[in-house]
Amino acid sequence: MPHALETRLAELGLSLPDAPAPAANYVPWVISGNQVFVSGQISQSKGGLITGKLGADLSTEQGAEAARNCALSLLAQLRAAVDGDLSRLKRVVKLVGFVNCTPDFTDQPKVINGASDLMVELLGDVGRHARSAVGTPSLPLGVAVEIEAIFEIS
Repeated sequence: MPHALETRLAELGLSLPDAPAPAANYVPWVISGNQVFVSGQISQSKGGLITGKLGADLSTEQGAEAARNCALSLLAQLRAAVDGDLSRLKRVVKLVGFVNCTPDFTDQPKVINGASDLMVELLGDVGRHARSAVGTPSLPLGVAVEIEAIFEIS
């Protein structure tokens, strides 16, 4: 029987991608006690990397969509960490989002809302979390957004 998260994804016409492989010398996730620390997931879709700079190449709405895709990758990594048993998820504890943007761009929170809103849309109160949204002059591979997460599991 599918977990409620998988059912909700299907209702929204979404699916989790395969958990992306690390691009350098790190692991995609670490379990410590009852927490899963997921390494930063960069913005990508089925079509490839979502690149560009907010405030120059991309609108806030496009950035929020990139962040939404990061959230799907975060959940894919979580699924891998719990061997596919998403019923172990107790809550989203924290998201830390990085936005590739111009120096005068100030809507980083609106961009990272793409991920935050999706977590709540998929998980309800379990998806509510602490958060940071930070602007940066560049990100790996020129991507628009990178987000890391902490999840609580049983």
